[in-house]
Amino acid sequence: MSLDPTLRTRIDTLLSDNRVVLFMKGHPGAPQCGFSAKAAGALNSLGVHYAHVDVLADPEIREGIKAYGDWPTIPQLYIGGELVGGSDIIEQMANSGELHGALGLPPPDRTPPAIEITPAAVQMLRKAVTDAGGDVVVRVDIDPQFRTRLHLAQPDANAVTAEAEGIRVQFDLAGARRAEGLRIDWADDTRGRGLVIENPNAPQPVKGMTPAEAIERLKAGTLKLVDVRPAEERAIASVPQQVLTFDNGLEAIEALPKDTALAFLCHHGGRSTQAAEHFRQLGFRQVYNVTGGIDAWANVDSAIARY
Repeated sequence: MSLDPTLRTRIDTLLSDNRVVLFMKGHPGAPQCGFSAKAAGALNSLGVHYAHVDVLADPEIREGIKAYGDWPTIPQLYIGGELVGGSDIIEQMANSGELHGALGLPPPDRTPPAIEITPAAVQMLRKAVTDAGGDVVVRVDIDPQFRTRLHLAQPDANAVTAEAEGIRVQFDLAGARRAEGLRIDWADDTRGRGLVIENPNAPQPVKGMTPAEAIERLKAGTLKLVDVRPAEERAIASVPQQVLTFDNGLEAIEALPKDTALAFLCHHGGRSTQAAEHFRQLGFRQVYNVTGGIDAWANVDSAIARY
């Protein structure tokens, strides 16, 4: 398709004003397709600043950028005004270290992580490798939320390879740094039957906290309380303690140090559970949900109204 001159100028300006631009579906915090998620994840793992354009919110750009670089799919990454490519190319360059060079970053750390494989797991994995023909590795993928997938794969020259008990285990660059201290075990107990991966780097799951416990922690100054309810609900019933809210967005809370202890509060505990999980996935290591919400808090403080 031919590109309207006005739209071409608009894209030219965008690329000249920003050295690194990712055209994607959604935004880095909430990608709207798997390919965009991979591309944003690769850039996020490098800690590089980049501009992004949500093509779903701009149909003109969505079609125009395809003609601009003669590249038919989204996402697309531009560096210094030059098209780098789409999701697969971005991922390949990130794992090979080429993307670091293109962004002016130092070479990536390719040190293999220290991992442990228990004797029971070694036995099962050796059998699986042998049954697959022998020329395969154990591939462990760990995404930014520490969701982990283990499978057998062909060796990848760009991957980071760790070895334990004669078993080759490969990671992509970002996953290797998330895997330090990883332990692979074989279970046949209350955990189920199969391989179990324990990762000491993964954020701890959201824990429940009673209103009484929250009050004590707030008094001690070791906890921040986040009331996720809108202002009109808080006007009906609110705790006397100082709280953080979402009234002006989540950015200020998300910017807190990751070791900040956060407890989330809503009416009965449903909305706060979802909010707490969001912050856990961002890497906050002490995340709690106030069990029963403000309704349960009223059992401790009779001055709080029920609704």
